[in-house]
Order: sequence, then structure tokens, then C-alpha cells
Amino acid sequence: MTRLVLAVDTTHEYGSLALVRGAETLDEMELHAPDGFAQVLYPNLAELLGRNGVRAAEIDGFAAASGPGSFTGVRVGLAAVKGLAEAFERPAVAISNLQALASFGTLALRAVVLDARRGEIYGGVYDAAGRPVVPETVAPFERWLGGLPEGELEFVSPDFAPFRAALAGTRFAEAPLVTAPRAMAAAVGRLAVARLEAGEAQDPAALDANYVRRSDAELFWKE
Repeated sequence: MTRLVLAVDTTHEYGSLALVRGAETLDEMELHAPDGFAQVLYPNLAELLGRNGVRAAEIDGFAAASGPGSFTGVRVGLAAVKGLAEAFERPAVAISNLQALASFGTLALRAVVLDARRGEIYGGVYDAAGRPVVPETVAPFERWLGGLPEGELEFVSPDFAPFRAALAGTRFAEAPLVTAPRAMAAAVGRLAVARLEAGEAQDPAALDANYVRRSDAELFWKE
């Protein structure tokens, strides 16, 4: 059976929602919520379902981008997916933003980069099958470069411009750069479909955030 998945990404100011059936993206809606997604998420979910003639009860699974990203944004998306999955007794999946970014690459090694601010990046390296080659981490970009594996790789990021100059004089000076779209919900949904079909669904209550780095306030909240 080809699974229908509703995917949510609220981890950054620019979020998105998507309906995915198998490997096909039925619809993807971009969202911009500089003041947060709490007030806009459900009306937009209703709009997405309505314009595609889909009832929530027809969805086979739910997926959320689990971070790294905004602490509040990550929690909003996870809470929505947990609630929907529990209400309709459906499985749910949490997908790392970095793994979703890697799906836009084309080479065997894909070094994915998100701006973590504070002079640091969220980074990881994935292979073409979406398996981690270098664990996700947060670090200054130049330090992270020094730990990347040998071999041909490409950088994948929604905005690599702040880091491009740091490649000069390194072994990555000529590495390909892939600009991923800001809207990642469809990529999250496609990865979720693959996990569901592989029998890797999660109990909605067990879904957790992927902060990679937690601020002091976030650690306090978690504890």
C-alpha cells in the first residue's frame, strides 16, 4: 500500500507543510511565521487538507521535522504531530532537518550545513542512502571542515553564502555546492514514508526533539 503522509516543518522562521504519497509530493505549502507557528499552524493544515480533498482520517502517518532549529518551533511541530497521530491512532516519525537536507544532494557524500548562529553551524555528513557518515554536531565552520572525511563530497545548505569564503585554500575549495529549498516538509514526508514502509514507525509519545545543541534555557526546560 502506498502510504499518505502529512509532514510538518516549523523549526525555522520559514516553515512548510506537505502531503506526500509514496515518493510523490502531492502538495507543499510554504509558511512564514516570524512571530511563531502556534497561531498559524492549524488553520494552514486545514487549508492544505481542504484544497487536496483529504480528510485527516485518511492519512496513514504523520511526520515532523525534529530540528535542529528554533526551540519553540521544534516543540510546536512535534506537539502537533503527536496530537494528530494519537487522535487518529496513526504512526508518527520524527526526521532530522539535516537528514532532510541531505536528500537534496546528488553525490555519495553530502555535507549538510545549517547556520546555528553564535559563529557556529549545525553540520553532518550523509551518504546517498541517507545514512549518517559523520555524526551531527554543532561547531565553528572551520573546525567542522577539519573533521570531514576524505573523498569527493558536496555541501548542501539552504544558504551557504556565509561559509563559502572559508573554503578558500582548503581541500574543499572546488567542492560542489547544492542550494536546498527553504521548504523541507516534502523531504521530511518522503523520508517518513520510507521509514513507515520499513516498519520503523514510532510511538507518537516517544517523538523527541533533535536540538544537537541546547542553550542553557533549553537545558533548564528539558530538566
